[in-house]
Amino acid sequence: MEQKKLYRTIENIIKEAPKIENDEQLLTYVLEQIIKNEEIKIIGGRLWKLNESKDHYTLFEQMGDVEIIKDNYQLSIDEYPMFKNVGLYRSVIAKETDEYLIDKGIYHYSATGVGERFKFKDRNDENYYLYEYLIALNARFIEDDLLNTLNIISMTLSSIIRSKDIESSAKENIQELNKASEIQRSILPEHEMKFGNFQMFGLSIPDKIVGGDFFDYIESDDKERVGIAIGDAASKGISAAAQALYVSGALRMGVEFQIKLTTMVKKINNLVYETFPYERFVTLFYCELIKDKKGLCQFVNAGQNPPMFFNSEAGNIESLSATGPVLGPAPYQKYYSDSINFKKDDILLLYTDGIVEATNGEFQFYGEERLKEIIIRNKDLTPKEICTKVIEDVNKFSSKGIYSDDRTLVAIKRIK
Repeated sequence: MEQKKLYRTIENIIKEAPKIENDEQLLTYVLEQIIKNEEIKIIGGRLWKLNESKDHYTLFEQMGDVEIIKDNYQLSIDEYPMFKNVGLYRSVIAKETDEYLIDKGIYHYSATGVGERFKFKDRNDENYYLYEYLIALNARFIEDDLLNTLNIISMTLSSIIRSKDIESSAKENIQELNKASEIQRSILPEHEMKFGNFQMFGLSIPDKIVGGDFFDYIESDDKERVGIAIGDAASKGISAAAQALYVSGALRMGVEFQIKLTTMVKKINNLVYETFPYERFVTLFYCELIKDKKGLCQFVNAGQNPPMFFNSEAGNIESLSATGPVLGPAPYQKYYSDSINFKKDDILLLYTDGIVEATNGEFQFYGEERLKEIIIRNKDLTPKEICTKVIEDVNKFSSKGIYSDDRTLVAIKRIK
């Protein structure tokens, strides 16, 4: 299942959950629903909890298509290296090493950490980490995408557990939210920018006082290239705003030091993973334009909604798919770059969830097809006018809708 869709699915599972008293009940309920959902392709699982002395994990639930093992079975931290690997990478897939489990016919494990992440020192004074809970999952097939599935499950559940704890102990501080909103507005660039043969226009409309969407224009010191970024932090409120500010700042530093696109995004992913271990993921699309006649545009898409590229000669629209996973769930991820070439009157539209997932009174999504129609219908307009037309149409469509989100758009057009 696509990463953002999986995230929404798990969120909806929890929204529809009955009254749940503790984290163990929440994890048990979610595991049961994940197994029932055929799209996720998980057929069974086990839940483990770190004991108070932090030297064992104890089994507290197992369900679905799994080989049943002893109730309350324990695995020692010192004798089971997988636990420290999960602490480092969040999710792992590897061969089973415990003799009892092997005797039960369990030869491989795929596991992810959930909840608080504790830091320890080993005998050699090296750092290692352990999660409060572990979820071991059985899939029909061991595929590359399984790690991404595990990471999204981990990050979504960890964030929800943390949010529940925060909500139970404190209410939103309006004064602090207003300060955060001022800071967020101050780092957004001017809406309009001209660069070489290009015009661009962007705007960001937060759903609440502060939002997780952002966009940015980052011009190099020699004025020969410009980076355009759009991103969406899936967390809520101040947490989302903090993640957005952090990624935006990291991008500026990367561009300043002229780091290769893919290397820069890899480093930012690792930083987000280390800095926001309990928050949800961030999506990012980043592209660079240079002052040449060919209109070269290189980009990396870390799980962001696929930007729409209007080819003026052909009269059609191409979607720029992801070139790597979302930022934050796991470190050491691989990202690839791709490129397009702008010709005169070509348009690239960047957008976040709040545009295509805006809903009407019947809970129908605005969707990508409506957005494509708006681009084609207004292809002769300026970037500012295109963005205005899109926002007007989305607002009209969703005027009676219940669900809403931050809405961010950037339109880039080659004008000569």
